[in-house]
Amino acid sequence: MPRSVWKGTLSFGLVAIPVSLYPATEAKDVRFHLFDREGRRVRYRRVVETAPSLGEPGEDDVEPATDPDAVDDEGSAETEVAYDDLVRGYEVEPESYVFLETPEIERARPSPSRVIDLEQFVRLEEIDPVYFEKAYYVVPGPGAEKSYDLLLRTLRETGRVGIGRFVLRTKPHLVALRPMEGVLALETLYFGDEVRDATRLVSGLEGAVTQREIDISKQLVEALATDWDPSQFADEYREELMRMISERTPERIEEPSEEPSADAGSHMGDLMDALRRSVEQAKAGKKGKGSRRAG
Repeated sequence: MPRSVWKGTLSFGLVAIPVSLYPATEAKDVRFHLFDREGRRVRYRRVVETAPSLGEPGEDDVEPATDPDAVDDEGSAETEVAYDDLVRGYEVEPESYVFLETPEIERARPSPSRVIDLEQFVRLEEIDPVYFEKAYYVVPGPGAEKSYDLLLRTLRETGRVGIGRFVLRTKPHLVALRPMEGVLALETLYFGDEVRDATRLVSGLEGAVTQREIDISKQLVEALATDWDPSQFADEYREELMRMISERTPERIEEPSEEPSADAGSHMGDLMDALRRSVEQAKAGKKGKGSRRAG
């Protein structure tokens, strides 16, 4: 059973239905980890690509290393950037950026929604499938089965879908609520300005074919017409990869244990020293109290 990604209220008019959203699809891509030829795990790090460019150039500027394996004079690898030192740059034109700090972006993000308010109802055929982004199953909360079934039947009998908006995690979504067999489905939709205009890509089709050619083409389509059955189709590439994987003996790769750094050792020494001094102070404090009582 997948975990719900959202819990809240589905609202239309004065009817409020507590619901949860569950992903309706599951990507089954074959995911590989990367290793070198000696079996060592390859990982990615955030490293500086070029010399600093957010300030005035000065004597402290450093030329970037062209060799990906290059090290500096002290023998350390390329400089890794801490998360707190990252800023995000938006490219407004080639090689020209506007920079925003993470706190600025956080302040602009909307708060997660607790309610999906259905603002209007449209016919499903009016929404081109190109607008559909991701599907979720809508599951009623305890005691909400009747109002849930009411909305499901209403949408099915009217042939309409509910349109609303809500914020999932930190991203605003336009959504369409539609009936399926025994369940409501929520489809996140692309916003209008996210769908490209196809007329700019294809033109000059009028008068390109004759009616006779269309009639023959329709005969071919009817000859191949059948009912939709997704089980007839499979990802043959994924199946072939899994076949190759299943035929091989797994090799156990031991994760290298991290050696404590000099800094870590120094920190541990400082900690032990602080603990010893704390114990000594505690003992001295007890002796002092004992002496005062004796006096």
